[in-house]
Amino acid sequence: MRLSPLLSVYIARQFLVSFAAVLAVILGMILLFDVIELIRRAASRPELGMGPILLMAILKLPQMLHTILPFAVMIGAMICFWRLTRSHELVVARAAGVSVWQFIAPVLGAVMLFGAIEITAFNPLAAAMFDRYDRMQDELLRGNKSAFDLSEVGLWLREPHDDGEMVAHSLDVRQEGLTLLMRDVQFFLYDRPDHFLRRISAESATLVDGAFEVRRAWVMEGGRPSEFVEAMRLPTQLTLDRIHDNFASPETLSFWQLPGFIHFFERAGFTANKHRLYFNSLLASPPLYGGMVLMAALFSLNPNLRSGGLTARVGGGVATGFAVYFFSRVVYALGLSATLPQFLAAWSPAIFAGLVGMAGLFHLEDG
Repeated sequence: MRLSPLLSVYIARQFLVSFAAVLAVILGMILLFDVIELIRRAASRPELGMGPILLMAILKLPQMLHTILPFAVMIGAMICFWRLTRSHELVVARAAGVSVWQFIAPVLGAVMLFGAIEITAFNPLAAAMFDRYDRMQDELLRGNKSAFDLSEVGLWLREPHDDGEMVAHSLDVRQEGLTLLMRDVQFFLYDRPDHFLRRISAESATLVDGAFEVRRAWVMEGGRPSEFVEAMRLPTQLTLDRIHDNFASPETLSFWQLPGFIHFFERAGFTANKHRLYFNSLLASPPLYGGMVLMAALFSLNPNLRSGGLTARVGGGVATGFAVYFFSRVVYALGLSATLPQFLAAWSPAIFAGLVGMAGLFHLEDG
């Protein structure tokens, strides 16, 4: 028997209502705990006030959504299926010849569509907000005003000093061993905020301990003729390790920016394991949500709830959800260390959740 479109819409609507309620509760709890944590961290900065703290917590919230979505999908699906079971709607549908696979198909379709929208449309907004949160955290809580950006238009570095700051831009960057080589480099020097001092346009520069070694450079300063210098040194506190540590985190880049960033990153001679793993994990998100629905069905689609006990089923569902989470953390760590290929590490949790859910349903249901 085919599942009627009306029943499909009804089941999908029941799931979306449960999912939205669960998501709102979890996000509210995360926002509360983030505000408390930010207040604790800002205890030594009483001049901040509650406004910036609340803004930072709100800016971080969309990025946290991606982390908690698998749990919200699973809990929302379990609540939906339990409600339909307790109201005997599931029993009636099964008696009419509707299989369990037809029954969960509308929910699978809803989460897959939601996952596609989340990574293609919502993720760019979340990345932009998390980038703003990261910058506010550096400036307000860590007292670190240095800025770093690497994109398809080249490398940007900003290093503040007590008597001004230096901004560097290079169109061609690569790493050779422990040396950072830069070509077509522009240095902009300021003697105080927003007051330009001089510009240095160089053919190449090499980052060594404590300085940039600049070669074949033109020095341009207001009110003076340009001067050509064969070689010079610009003092800096930047090191290759500090540059590595300050590369843009994957969470601050949108789904659409990541491929170009990874390409430029690897062309420059750096490793992009973290960004490639994050990109593949975004691609694997919709199948992972589908796998969580299958596992939710495994623990909540039994018409006779007395046979196993509701508490045992709730505990089993929650434990399985955490097992998937810890499994994903382990394989992600293996992916970052290059022990596993990034593609396999990113897709393993979705494959694991889907196989466990399908195997359980095949075993318990007559399908």
